[in-house]
Order: sequence, then structure tokens, then C-alpha cells
Amino acid sequence: MIGNNVNIGSNSCIIGHVTIGDNVIIGAGSIVVKDVPSNVVVAGNPAKIIRHIAIEENA
Repeated sequence: MIGNNVNIGSNSCIIGHVTIGDNVIIGAGSIVVKDVPSNVVVAGNPAKIIRHIAIEENA
């Protein structure tokens, strides 16, 4: 399952039954084999979290 506002880089692969959270960026050429939480940037083989994304909410 892929959440909302997900950017999947070119030549990336999502393998198996994984869940991608909302507001996620997957770096180009990444191999995703585990669930990815919301609001993060992942990259690599296998994909790992490299940064958390701060989400600002309007009051």
C-alpha cells in the first residue's frame, strides 16, 4: 500500500507486501523491502531512513 504524497525516484523497486506511509520520498535507485513510516526520506539498497521530514500544520 502506498500512502498520499509519495515521491518514488526513478529506477526504484518496491519488493513484497510493504506499506509506504504518507509524505515519503524514496531516492532514485532505492530498493524498498520493509515498511516505510510517514514523513521520512529513504534511499539505498536496501532502503534506509536518511532524514525525517518536519510537517507544519496551519492553525
